[in-house]
Amino acid sequence: MDEEKNIKAIIGLGNPGAKYYNTRHSIGFLVLDVFADRFGARWETKDIMEIAEILCNGKKIILIKPQTFMNSSGKVVPFLQKKGIKPENIIVVHDEIEKDFGKVTERLGGSARGHNGLKSIITYVGSDFWRIRCGVGRPDDRNDVSNYVLRSFSESDEAVEKMVFDAVALLEKSCTKE
Repeated sequence: MDEEKNIKAIIGLGNPGAKYYNTRHSIGFLVLDVFADRFGARWETKDIMEIAEILCNGKKIILIKPQTFMNSSGKVVPFLQKKGIKPENIIVVHDEIEKDFGKVTERLGGSARGHNGLKSIITYVGSDFWRIRCGVGRPDDRNDVSNYVLRSFSESDEAVEKMVFDAVALLEKSCTKE
């Protein structure tokens, strides 16, 4: 996207614990882990989140993985607000069932479209934050969405890796923009 960005924080959505790590719903955690590794950042536990800081193009950027479970992800937002970080300075990385598996897109604003993690964040800051949406596809049965997003990936490791690296490339582009 060509809109001017001044990114100060990136929130990766997921559910805490090893049980959920390789699930569609925790793609935000996977992406942030790879992104943090690229910058040599280390994660620390702070209250209800894991936090790391990177220096990208001379700018400090806070990385956050909420440890509250998806439906309460927005509880990390007051921490950012206390630091003066506004919604337009935030990127949220999340799974998107409305996109084909592996398709990664970026946008500013929009609705939650049924995503409880986004609903929680919107409750705290409104909808005008950046999103990196990682397509995980939709189950055939609409009633199976909860189980579908909480199951481990059934796609190949290479397909999951490509999606993660595509999302990381968008994050790198966003934080290196002047």
